[in-house]
Amino acid sequence: MPRNDRHKRFPWFRLALFAGAVTGFAAAYRFALQYRERAGLPHRRPVEDSPADFGLDFETVEIPGQGYSLAGWFVPADADTAESDAAAEAGSTRKPSRPAKVATPAKGAAPAADAERRPAAPRPAVAILHGWESNRGRTFAHVRYLHAAGFHCLVFDARGHGDNQPETLPVNVPEFAEDLIAAVRWLGTRSDVSSIGVLGHSMGGAAAIVAASREPSIGAAVSLSAPADLVFMTRRTFEMADMKIPTFIATPLAWFTAAMLLIPRHHSVEDASAVVAAARYRGPLLLLHGANDNGVPVAHVELIRRAAEANRTPSDAPVEVLVLPDFGHRWLYEDPACRRKIAEFLATYLGGPIAPEAAGELAAACVVTRPSDPVFGFGGLATRTPPPNMFIPNN
Repeated sequence: MPRNDRHKRFPWFRLALFAGAVTGFAAAYRFALQYRERAGLPHRRPVEDSPADFGLDFETVEIPGQGYSLAGWFVPADADTAESDAAAEAGSTRKPSRPAKVATPAKGAAPAADAERRPAAPRPAVAILHGWESNRGRTFAHVRYLHAAGFHCLVFDARGHGDNQPETLPVNVPEFAEDLIAAVRWLGTRSDVSSIGVLGHSMGGAAAIVAASREPSIGAAVSLSAPADLVFMTRRTFEMADMKIPTFIATPLAWFTAAMLLIPRHHSVEDASAVVAAARYRGPLLLLHGANDNGVPVAHVELIRRAAEANRTPSDAPVEVLVLPDFGHRWLYEDPACRRKIAEFLATYLGGPIAPEAAGELAAACVVTRPSDPVFGFGGLATRTPPPNMFIPNN
């Protein structure tokens, strides 16, 4: 081609590249806005059950946030649950005073009057947070076995979930973490609370790590089935929706989509990353995951573990991991090993209220089961019928 012809055609080539880039960005922007509209706002599930259905004393509470409040239940520890110091040191495994197994309550049972009884001495408390589109009632199983092990328990609805008001801006890991910090600070105002741990599942599990990295009063963090990073999870939702996007497009599109999801509340992708938070956090951390998790693959727990251990020194608390071979994304608490490990871990790092081994045995003996109406999917990607080979009943 003559040189002068190349010069004539080169501007058109650059113009074509520019037009292609603009078209691609416009398509990605439109896709991200549609994704945010569909997956950014939770579908609320009203709370139907009550601690009274399980014979537990409780207070209905409102946890203050910045310009909002969160509905919750505070379940105080029984004064007679803790062993004496001597018995605890001896590793006593006294059975709980309440029956270990409680029948599934009828739907819509009326709650009992809030309790006024308090244990005589301050006890450790655990703030418990559900996952995406769940609520405090569907997470109450954690309260039951931790209460059996002698802990105060606070379980609450994240903003836009359960009995809280609907949200107009997207909700994600940063908002879950802010709500968990608000719950921890509320617990810190109580004279009957001696120390505070956090426990979260799925998005709540990622939020537990983020909150622990930001709030010094959190003495220990337990994370179940947590996604390692919002970009990874967004990329995974493409796969779950059976979207045939080439990898070289899907990866940057996932990052752009995740960033667009967080922009309305002025958060960054790093703010929503459990991996980034785990690298900052130096306190006690327990990670649990199901080996058959088809929603958040088990590889995520290894990413979080590596990040958490990367910058720790011998003087820092250890990172503990438990992978349950027969479980998926949900209902890990049905495994006695899960309940035992969580109770032992929290008793070790929160200072009681009884010896870790005894706490673990009490928690393992408290048989709990999943809700009677399990659901499939994540938020806007949920379907009435689970796609083939995508979800299993306990995932």
